[in-house]
Amino acid sequence: MKKWIICMAAVCSALSGFAQTDSSSSKQDTMMVGNFIIIKKNKKENEEVQVQDKKEGSTIIIEKTTRDKKKKSSNINTNWWIFDLGFANLNDNTNYTMAQAGSYLKVLRPADGPVDKNSMRLRGGKSSNVNIWIFMQKLNLSKHILNLKYGLGLEMYNFRYESDLSYRNSPAPFVFNDSINFSKNKLYAGYLTVPFMIHVNTAPNNKRGFSFSAGVSAGYLVGTHSKQISAERGKQKIRDSFDLQPWRVAAIGELGLGPVRLYGSYSLNALHKESTGLDQVPYAVGIRFSNW
Repeated sequence: MKKWIICMAAVCSALSGFAQTDSSSSKQDTMMVGNFIIIKKNKKENEEVQVQDKKEGSTIIIEKTTRDKKKKSSNINTNWWIFDLGFANLNDNTNYTMAQAGSYLKVLRPADGPVDKNSMRLRGGKSSNVNIWIFMQKLNLSKHILNLKYGLGLEMYNFRYESDLSYRNSPAPFVFNDSINFSKNKLYAGYLTVPFMIHVNTAPNNKRGFSFSAGVSAGYLVGTHSKQISAERGKQKIRDSFDLQPWRVAAIGELGLGPVRLYGSYSLNALHKESTGLDQVPYAVGIRFSNW
């Protein structure tokens, strides 16, 4: 019985010693239990937890640290299959008096008149821009606030005309005012595009924070066709480049507030080649469906 009382007293004394708090981080908590000396050493924070029991004669050393549980964000984040849906239009700076003197704008019937600015007017609510980005990556430059954003995708423009304008490719590409009334009349242009943007996220740890991006994109023309529907001709689709510029360079931007993201794109070069005489600059605005 006496042995049990001595053991219990030793355990209580040990627990009491462990419960003490050292007022200075540089000191060690030391306590003697029976023939053993127990030393508790506190390491600096943000180090891995290490517990070592070392028996040196009758000394037990316990080293105790705190663990940093904060998870580090990756410096490179990838977002797959981003979808854009927006409206497209053209900023027409063409001098039609000079353009009509060339061979690209033709008059097939005098009654239809020459191609002018009214002939090229688009249906604003019907002309669309749809983009599918295979991926976009975000590279951390500074504290996940300043990032480099880049990717690869397909930009698709559908220019819907109000007038009965027609594109033809034989013997060489040209445009004229048609005599047919079309229920649908559009020019499609698709570009394989690589965007580069500086991305600023004002609240990296808050999904409802504000972010914005600005930069440039370079796209290569990978598909062009005209599509017309009429009672007289039915559905017609003509595939040709129609003397469109093979490259498209654009200024691009993006605004994000929480899960809502808006994008904008404005071409830095004209839609058609300079030889056509047309000076039309495409632009688009819309909604981006993306995780960031």
